[in-house]
Amino acid sequence: MPGLLGKKIGMTSVFSADGKNVPCTVVELGPCVVTQIKSVEKDGYAAVQLGFEDAKEKNTSKPMLGHFAKSGVTPKRHLAEFTGFEQELNLGDTITVADLFADASYVDVIGTSKGRGFQGVVKRHGFGGVGQTTHGQDDRTRKPGSIGACSYPAKVFKGLRMGGQMGNARVTTHNLQVLKVIPEHNLLLIKGSVPGFNGSIVSVIL
Repeated sequence: MPGLLGKKIGMTSVFSADGKNVPCTVVELGPCVVTQIKSVEKDGYAAVQLGFEDAKEKNTSKPMLGHFAKSGVTPKRHLAEFTGFEQELNLGDTITVADLFADASYVDVIGTSKGRGFQGVVKRHGFGGVGQTTHGQDDRTRKPGSIGACSYPAKVFKGLRMGGQMGNARVTTHNLQVLKVIPEHNLLLIKGSVPGFNGSIVSVIL
């Protein structure tokens, strides 16, 4: 699906036509530059590689400098591949938010969720806890309880919900409503929240 790379700026709210205060996320989307065009004959699949945000040459490896020089563009910090563009694209072409999302109503957003560290089952999976705080029991209110069989099978099944690393994972949020496009500032206002912290890189897909 066609899309662009962008940066999550933060959250705000706007008033709808009927006077409701609607929370939304502001995403700086593009401009993105075409850095590579992949074809079925050469690469086995068709895709367009886009670059977002300029990078310093001293912070770019020599193989990547050669890659960008071949495309005729300056080094970019972030790269991603997209498919399904209707218009024909060439190396070095620039795609803006107005070019792709001017008439968009709903989009999908891919980002990396905030890392929460090691969390227990109550916060990570929404467990209610076990036991009571009375009758001498005071240290097991947020425990998961029984985790498996006793004699057979004498093991814990894979995939059992337990405490562990929470967040810092690739998350896709589907069918988010586009509230407004501000092309002069490359901004896209999306209803609700999107994955990631302020300043994180996200992919917005039609």
